[in-house]
Amino acid sequence: MADGLWWVPSLVVAGVAVAGFVGAVLGFRRLGHQRERAALAATAPIEIEAKSLIVRADTAVREGLAEVAFAEAQFDETTARAARASVESAQRRLREAFLLQQRLDDADPGTAAERRTWSARIIDLCEQVLRTLEDADAALAARRRAEHGATVEGPAMHARARELGARRRAAAAMLEQLSRRYAPSALGGAHRNLERADSALARADERLGEAAAAIARAQPAAAASAGAAEALDRAERALDEVGAVEAELAAATAAEAELAQHLELEASAARAERDAAVDAAARTATEPTADAGAALALAIAGAADELAMRAQRVTDPFAARDRLRIALDRLDAARAEVRTARSRLDGADRALGSALAIAESQLRAANAAIAHGGGRVGADARTRLAEAERQLLIARREPDPVAALDAARRATSRASDAEALAAYDAMRR
Repeated sequence: MADGLWWVPSLVVAGVAVAGFVGAVLGFRRLGHQRERAALAATAPIEIEAKSLIVRADTAVREGLAEVAFAEAQFDETTARAARASVESAQRRLREAFLLQQRLDDADPGTAAERRTWSARIIDLCEQVLRTLEDADAALAARRRAEHGATVEGPAMHARARELGARRRAAAAMLEQLSRRYAPSALGGAHRNLERADSALARADERLGEAAAAIARAQPAAAASAGAAEALDRAERALDEVGAVEAELAAATAAEAELAQHLELEASAARAERDAAVDAAARTATEPTADAGAALALAIAGAADELAMRAQRVTDPFAARDRLRIALDRLDAARAEVRTARSRLDGADRALGSALAIAESQLRAANAAIAHGGGRVGADARTRLAEAERQLLIARREPDPVAALDAARRATSRASDAEALAAYDAMRR
């Protein structure tokens, strides 16, 4: 009998294990529900904020629709089109916010994470709605200020147009007087500015007429008024440039006289440099120095021509000033070229003595090496030595210090090669 009940202890253990497992599952579920309830409670503040923003956004959209209708009546549909587009965009965002709020209000509350996500989206949508409507309202307010300004500033702009017209007549009279003293080429820029002023004043009168007609018909006038203001600004700038031409002519005349005096002094100094360059070229027979001297002579001749023709260009001080500047620049460039050639010549002349001494010393060393090697020294070393002697002879006879310096350096190089080859042959054989 006892042997037949052996399974009872196992059954008891299994029952206890099952009961423990069921209890654990129920406990975990109870704990999960508690955590979810706590998370749902934590989302309450953000849901309250979302509902508050929905109310504000809905109120703002309703007010925006009324504002757009008023703007269409005050201006026209074209003017209010941007504001209506902003309100319609805000309506679309608000509808999405309402749909999300409906999910929050459904019988099935959803998880805490879902509710938090929906509430955050509602807040973002409502804030976008409010910003969009604020921008649209600001744009309409600016347009109303512009329309008010067009009505108020109209008389002031008419007065400004009359003032600029008087300035235009005075500028034309001034140019007429200046044309008796100066060539047309000197006044070409001023006449073009006067034409621009005429065009701008005509445009301003046209736009002022459009603005006045629009105000009389109770229609938008800001665009026409703004166009008139811009045209008046252009006319004023052009007249300012016309008015400045007399002072610019006086400044150009003074600059031309100063440049002429400076050019005379520079040409005198350049003649001395030219003579020195010619003497150096004749003494040394150096082509670079001769070329630089010839270029300087041409620049001096050009400067003399410009100075001689000053009296013929007095009616256009701008052109006279510019031509003197060009002549002075050419003279400076030619003098710099002569100085460069002279500097190179002087440097070569100073270095030539030591270069010849070095070459002679190296030739003596090469001769000694070949003599020491005797018959063991081959043809290569002897050929290098012969070339070194030839280059040294050229350096002593060459009248151009630059060419002489190059020949002396070649002599040193060939003699050094000869010495090295002689030493190599002496060791090898």
